[in-house]
Amino acid sequence: MTQEQFEALGIEKSLAKKAADESKKELEGYVPKADYDTMEQQKKQLETTVGDYKTQMESLKTAAGDNEDLKKQIADLQEQNANKDKEHKKELDDLKVTNAIKMAISASAQDSDLVAGLMDRSKLILGEDGKVTGLDEQIKSLKESKPFLFKQESKPVQKKGFFPIGPKEQSGQSKEDGHVSMKDAIAARLNLNEGKGE
Repeated sequence: MTQEQFEALGIEKSLAKKAADESKKELEGYVPKADYDTMEQQKKQLETTVGDYKTQMESLKTAAGDNEDLKKQIADLQEQNANKDKEHKKELDDLKVTNAIKMAISASAQDSDLVAGLMDRSKLILGEDGKVTGLDEQIKSLKESKPFLFKQESKPVQKKGFFPIGPKEQSGQSKEDGHVSMKDAIAARLNLNEGKGE
């Protein structure tokens, strides 16, 4: 968890920072979920492909009697395998784009799935390096058009206290931060009122 997430739970700032640092250290040895999901998807696809290839080889062994039939069957299998490879690549690319979207909005979105669903995937381009072009622009646009979908940044808390009504000279205030005790504020108010009555 990040420091902001700990603070949102009501933990004071210094403890939230320590907790966030410890959380970061603890997660150093872990693989990011997006990477794990991608590898798991690749593993499943490879297992499916290996199974398909074994079936195809058995089929080739039985068809080995007629040479022309064998050539045609090999050509058909090569075409099928090329199409499967394209489908697998498309699925992996879709998964990478989905993971990139969720990683980019996870910290700021109220509901990551809802915001991810609003992204126009046709305008997103997955590069060879795994980076998604056009994502930052869409997130910025969504933040401007639908700010309620995102967490609001916490504003600094204003200091509370009593402030004199009149000038500092009249109040007898000497504190530089503008805060005075209740006693000094009342005395300043009384001094002003007395001055008006004269």
